[in-house]
Amino acid sequence: MTPSDQLDAMRELKNKLREQAHERRNAQIDKDVLSEKICNKLMETSEYKSSQTILWYVDVRSEVRTRQHLNKALEQQKKIVVQYCVDGFLQLFHLTEMSELSLGKYRILEPRTDLRDKPEKKVVPSTLDLVVVPGVGFDVRGARMGHGFGYYDKLLENVRPGIPLIALA
Repeated sequence: MTPSDQLDAMRELKNKLREQAHERRNAQIDKDVLSEKICNKLMETSEYKSSQTILWYVDVRSEVRTRQHLNKALEQQKKIVVQYCVDGFLQLFHLTEMSELSLGKYRILEPRTDLRDKPEKKVVPSTLDLVVVPGVGFDVRGARMGHGFGYYDKLLENVRPGIPLIALA
């Protein structure tokens, strides 16, 4: 098998695993209850409690639902950051209230376009203390499989080494 064939086989396997993970998550009952428990556990961790600038993701489709907890996070004395995508790269936005979010191009809740260019709303990845990471699936070592576009991989290259990454599953 050539290296190109091996790469194709790996891509095919990853796509199959993504499909299986999506099917299982879509079939899962009580997503809201489970998401509530998961987000509460996150907020009880020492990593969360000791962090000041926290990147949350805003859930889409069958991911752990975070948007209900964003209000709770905003009430704390922390800088809450959410992401949005521009030309294949994630940009970071300082969220201060839920009204700063609206449905975007793909019906994904994201920062309003009229606020994104305000200097006080821009956040650089190196200032993050904690990253809450979404994913399609995870292995027993915590390795993450995303949606296959590499957005978070590119973002994580720019955070400070050693900051905690917590995946919700």
